[in-house]
Amino acid sequence: MQLLDYRDLRARGIKYAKPHLWRLWTKGKFPRPIKLSASRNVWRAEEIDAWIESRIAASDRVGA
Repeated sequence: MQLLDYRDLRARGIKYAKPHLWRLWTKGKFPRPIKLSASRNVWRAEEIDAWIESRIAASDRVGA
């Protein structure tokens, strides 16, 4: 299992601010992070990849 930190999310094109990510995941619109310590969150790479694919698929449906 590969874990991604905030910097890795940005490298994958997810350039949301941390507070916005928090709002999204509390509403169930973004994968929930794994809390490694009091100040460190990471995400499972496969969940982030699936979320990106779902956003692409949603965009394709709108454009069709």
